[in-house]
Amino acid sequence: MSAGPSGPTENKGQPGLVSAALSGLCPRCGAKTLFAAPAALADACSACGLDILALERGGRFVGVVTMLLALVLILAALGVDEWLRPPLWASLLFWAPVTIGSVIGAIRLYKTMWVYHQYEESQPS
Repeated sequence: MSAGPSGPTENKGQPGLVSAALSGLCPRCGAKTLFAAPAALADACSACGLDILALERGGRFVGVVTMLLALVLILAALGVDEWLRPPLWASLLFWAPVTIGSVIGAIRLYKTMWVYHQYEESQPS
């Protein structure tokens, strides 16, 4: 079985890459076992035994993804501040959860793409 760019192809109706990242789907079996914590990969899939950490070798680029996202969020926050002039408490109340959610979502998406790519590359043609 091979995993295509949109996710595993063995199961009928398998969701795309974004859905796989949000749900934490294993590239081999499609079980929700890819992540052990919100942004930390599991050691192995508990359903099929796939060694996920052996596939994840791109961890050093997570910092680049986070820095690019931080730049976008800072520019957005400055733009909103210039446009609306909200009080400081309102800015903190809005931007804190947006930042946390965006960083976790971006890391999950990046790690899922990387694991799916490595899984596809490791399969014989």
